[in-house]
Amino acid sequence: MVFIVIGLLLIGLKLADIAPVAAWAWWWVLSPFALAVAWWAYADGSGLTKRREMDKLEDKKKERRQKAMDALGIDRNRQHREDAAERARRVAANRVESARTEKREKNDKVVRDSVFDSRHNSGFDDSMDGASKKKR
Repeated sequence: MVFIVIGLLLIGLKLADIAPVAAWAWWWVLSPFALAVAWWAYADGSGLTKRREMDKLEDKKKERRQKAMDALGIDRNRQHREDAAERARRVAANRVESARTEKREKNDKVVRDSVFDSRHNSGFDDSMDGASKKKR
């Protein structure tokens, strides 16, 4: 686009006989148009034009999605932050609960592996009414 504007400006200066462009040969005045054609050939051949077009369409799509989310009252960024915080809370809770489970299992194993002898005082009250037995 810049080459076209420069070419039109040079043609205008040449036709108006404004120095120094009036003294230039026509091929110098028309050379920006040749550069524009060369640039367009390169941009189309390399896929640059198509990539730019696709980027514009992608931007329009994102903008349209954001407008729809705003119209529905959905804030995607806030949702992502809240979801991440909830996942972190669940991971922490699972970590704490697994530590508690390990401790319970260890305590159960200790109780199962221990041998209580009836001759030894266990320190537990065997009576149903809560009154302690008198020692003999």
